[in-house]
Amino acid sequence: MLTRREILLSASAGIALSALGPFERAVAQTVDSMKFFIPAAPGGGWDQTGRTMEQVLKTTNMVKNIQIENVGGAGGTVGLPRFIGMRGQQNTLMIGGMVMVGAIIANKSPVNLTQVTPIARLTGEFEAIVVPAASPHKTMQDLAAALKKDPGAVSWAGGSAGGTDHILVGMIAQAVGVDPRKTSYVAYAGGGPANAAIIGNQVTAGVSGWGEFAEQVKAGRMRVLALSSDKRIPGIDAPTLKEAGVNVELFNWRGVFAPPGINDAHKNQLIDLIDRMYKSPAWQDEMKKRDWTGIYLAGDAYGTYIKDETTRIEGILKSLGLA
Repeated sequence: MLTRREILLSASAGIALSALGPFERAVAQTVDSMKFFIPAAPGGGWDQTGRTMEQVLKTTNMVKNIQIENVGGAGGTVGLPRFIGMRGQQNTLMIGGMVMVGAIIANKSPVNLTQVTPIARLTGEFEAIVVPAASPHKTMQDLAAALKKDPGAVSWAGGSAGGTDHILVGMIAQAVGVDPRKTSYVAYAGGGPANAAIIGNQVTAGVSGWGEFAEQVKAGRMRVLALSSDKRIPGIDAPTLKEAGVNVELFNWRGVFAPPGINDAHKNQLIDLIDRMYKSPAWQDEMKKRDWTGIYLAGDAYGTYIKDETTRIEGILKSLGLA
C-alpha cells in the first residue's frame, strides 16, 4: 500500500511531466544521432555554423552523434535538390542562409526554400560601407549625395555579382532614388583583392561584412561610413544606414531547415532542440567569440520571414537586371 505522501508525490511528478511536451520529455535524455546537410564546401560561413552547432550540441550532451555532409556549388542550389529528396527524414537539418535565396532566384533554380521546413534563423552578419582613408566622402550622406548626382561615377567593390554585397548596393540605390541598374558594381573573387582596390583608391567605396574591413579601419587605411545593422554596434564608430538617412537594413542571415514531409510534432521537436541550443551559455559564448549577431526567429515566424525575404531579394535582383 502506498502512503498518502507517496501518492501525492507521485501525482505531483505526473502533473509536472505531463506539462512538458513529448520532445521536452525526450530531450531530458540525449538525442542519439542527427545529420547536418551543408550545401556548401567546407570552411565557409554555413560550414562554420554547422560545425559550431555540432560542437555545442555534443558538449552540452543534447546530441550524442552528428554526421555532416557537404555538397557545395552555385550558392547552395546544387545541394538543395538533394536535401529536398530527404523527404520525411527525422533528425536531419540543413544549414543555409540569405545567399541561397539570391542564388535560387539568379540561377532560376527549379526548387526553392518553400519546399523545405523552416526551423530557425540563428545569426546575422551586418554589412559595412567603407571608403579609402583619403576619400572626400566623410559621411554616408556625402556618399549618398554623390550617388544621386552621378550613379555611374560612384564605384563599389564587393563580392560576387548578385551576392549580399551587390544586393545591399542595389537597396541603397533604391533608397536614395537611383535606378540600381545605373550603379557601378565591381565584383571581386575575395576580400584581399577588394581591400587592395579600396585602399588603392581604385574604387569609390567598398561593401562587405565588418570582419573583412575591421583591421583596415583600425589601421587607418579605410574609414567606415555606415553599417546595415538595425542598431549601432558597440565598438564600431559608425551610424546605421537608417541613422544616416538611407532607409535600408540588411543582415546576411544564417539558419536551419528540416526536410519536407515531417509532421508537426517532429517539427516542434527540432524547434525545441535548436531553441535550447541557442539559449545555452555554450552557444552564446561561441557567438561572442566569432562576432556573430544573434537574430533568433523560429517556426512559423521564420517561415513568414523566408517568404518576405524571397520577395524582397527577388525585387532587388530584378532591379539590378539579375533576375
